[in-house]
Amino acid sequence: MANKIAVIVCGNSGIDYMKHEYKIDVFRSILYVDDKEFEDFVDITAENFYKTLIEKPETDVKTSQTATGRMLEVYKRLKKEGYTEAIVVTISELLSGTYQNAVLASDMIEDFKVTVFNSKAVTFPEAKMALLAAELASKGWSTEQILPELEKIRDNQTIYFAVDTLKYLIKNGRLSVAKGFIANLLKLKPLLWVNKAGKIESVEKIKTSLGARRRLLEKFFEETQGIDIEPFVIYTNNLPIAEEFAAQIKERYPAIKNVAMYPLTPVVGAHAGPGAIALGYIKK
Repeated sequence: MANKIAVIVCGNSGIDYMKHEYKIDVFRSILYVDDKEFEDFVDITAENFYKTLIEKPETDVKTSQTATGRMLEVYKRLKKEGYTEAIVVTISELLSGTYQNAVLASDMIEDFKVTVFNSKAVTFPEAKMALLAAELASKGWSTEQILPELEKIRDNQTIYFAVDTLKYLIKNGRLSVAKGFIANLLKLKPLLWVNKAGKIESVEKIKTSLGARRRLLEKFFEETQGIDIEPFVIYTNNLPIAEEFAAQIKERYPAIKNVAMYPLTPVVGAHAGPGAIALGYIKK
């Protein structure tokens, strides 16, 4: 009997905000807003979350990844539904404990093969990997055939982003900085990226939000000139800026008819903060 492969992705991919035809389970993280617990997307939307942070800047926000026990429940349910194995696509292992939890949960179930794939990314590229895995699994591809296709996206995706404040990234430990530089850094609006290992790094130090956004576009065009790409924009409380980015991309590259635009899911937004915007591409 042929293997029946389930696909699971973590909510940090933003897949909840995308329309698609596949059955993909989602491991959603937990968001704590002033100690009230919310399941990402289910209990709180991106729009409401950023509105809260703007209206109450001192709001205390924390996050936690999906519990191992919850992941195990999903594996058991899928096994009951007749699946013989699962591919789990996670946010970068260096940005969250989700990857590790998914591996731990996989060790707790017998006769159900789980392959946990570290996307080394977040947002749209991670979702793209899950959607491709689901498409190929539906065509009868094996896990061994699917993984190299996911690696192609992983190895050819780039995400740059700008934030209005570094306080969220520093507070939550997602950006490593020496303590003496924190006060100075908080005044900057740097250009950041998710490096090829899947870690957030500062690329350039910029003094204004406008300057950071301008540089974001410049960097994007510098790197994508003459290559075939799938572009994407991820926004927080700044959809008009995302739309302007998309318009400029289509103007510069008339062959591109569609620029994917999705909100940054609250759990990831808890680290980036309101005003953050990301611009990236997947090289075809």
